[in-house]
Amino acid sequence: MKKILSLKMEGITKAFPGVIANRGICLSIHSGEILGLLGENGAGKTTLMNILYGLYRPDEGTILINGEPVVLNSPRDSIRMGIGMVHQHFMLIQNHTVAENITLGYKDAPFFFPLREVEKKLKGFSELYGLEVSARKAVWQLSAGEQQRVEIIKALFRGAHLLILDEPTSVLTPPETADLFEILKRMAKEGHSIIFISHKLEEILTLCNRVVVLRKGEVVGEADTREVDKVALARMMVGRDIVFDLTRKKLTPGDPVLEVDNLTVRGDRGEVAVRELSFSVCRREILGVAGISGNGQRELVEAITGLRPADSGTVRVAGRDVTNSSARLISDYGVSHVPEERIKFGVVPNIMVYENCILKRHHRPPFFRGLFLDYDAVKEHSSRILKSFKVAAPSTSVPVKNLSGGNIQKLILGRELAGEPCLLVAAHPTYGLDVGATEYIRTQLLEHRERGISVLLISEDLEEIFQLSDRIAVMFKGEFMGVIPAGEVNMEDIGLMMAGSKRLEARGK
Repeated sequence: MKKILSLKMEGITKAFPGVIANRGICLSIHSGEILGLLGENGAGKTTLMNILYGLYRPDEGTILINGEPVVLNSPRDSIRMGIGMVHQHFMLIQNHTVAENITLGYKDAPFFFPLREVEKKLKGFSELYGLEVSARKAVWQLSAGEQQRVEIIKALFRGAHLLILDEPTSVLTPPETADLFEILKRMAKEGHSIIFISHKLEEILTLCNRVVVLRKGEVVGEADTREVDKVALARMMVGRDIVFDLTRKKLTPGDPVLEVDNLTVRGDRGEVAVRELSFSVCRREILGVAGISGNGQRELVEAITGLRPADSGTVRVAGRDVTNSSARLISDYGVSHVPEERIKFGVVPNIMVYENCILKRHHRPPFFRGLFLDYDAVKEHSSRILKSFKVAAPSTSVPVKNLSGGNIQKLILGRELAGEPCLLVAAHPTYGLDVGATEYIRTQLLEHRERGISVLLISEDLEEIFQLSDRIAVMFKGEFMGVIPAGEVNMEDIGLMMAGSKRLEARGK
């Protein structure tokens, strides 16, 4: 296998029924370079990288490696040419060890005692790139950062000279992100090429040498990261100026709206996911809950919103005990919910936009009259949501699945806030969204805070937590490592708390 000294994609075009995902895209990368790839949701980044990794065939255009045209019909062809990809969601077998996961698909593994050879080679990679991970540990015992290292090692074992990383920091703590950046910089110094896809502009500017920006399937900008700032990059991405420093007005919190006392909740496997947790959220307040996914956040949200029973403890909303009440009853009491998985739990993809706009309220006036729905009222209501929340949709009579991720999230937020709730539980409300949609969602949360609602914000994005929260809680293994006013804690402390290495005394519930 020849080393990749240069790779070019020239005039790449790919169309699907009704949409052109990539139009005449030209992109190049050289040995030792880290290239950032930016773009809005639906800009064509994933399609372009799927073409490079052999998952799609381009309709037009050429891929050249070291100046020679190549045809990539499958991931096997791409791997053979020295291209590797680390997907956003790790492709590892949880019950197997690190060495066993690496051995799977490693064509040079010896027939007898393959694990010995893998462990020996793994030690060499660890020393060369700082990819330290225990070969004999099961994957489920590893942190997200360690699992990501395993994915990188898998690609290197298969001879990858060019590595594609798709949103690689979305599940990492700040220290793990810093470690990843050091590993990637070391790999670049050793001659590897890296394509880094991220929605986080600061990461692109910190790590990458160059950045290419896509919009609506076309390249709209390319720059040396030393010569641009995040304002200029955001303008290239969305075609307008983005407000990064949102103004969070200082408000006096009102009476408690959500009161959680000694709440214990079990996870899907029967383990204790939330352990004797107590806190409150007041009117005109956003309580941000930071933490790596899998530390009880999902179970906490589901217990509050009526989707999961609690083992013990109480949940009160506006003074009313709603512990283990149904989701419909809790919704009727004024609790709105923006779920973590917007497609799976937030909408019904195959039904129309106007029908999705009344989910959870279809049984109440003015939408329900007698035995039938009042479709005039339903469509008028859905049109107001689309207009108020700037949802880009051809009409209210198209299936929700036809909308982009950002527009689906705006639709969900609009639906949940249209009922004027007293409490909004927002789980990862901007996850996977581009900077334009992210700005809009965050602005809406702050505006509704000023109108008097309480917000429980669950997020792994620390920038979002610091921007929006009046108080910050950090969740680790089902407990809060501390509840601190936002102005009295720094990013380093939050990172240590997310990893379970530090606990700060909670200052009030």
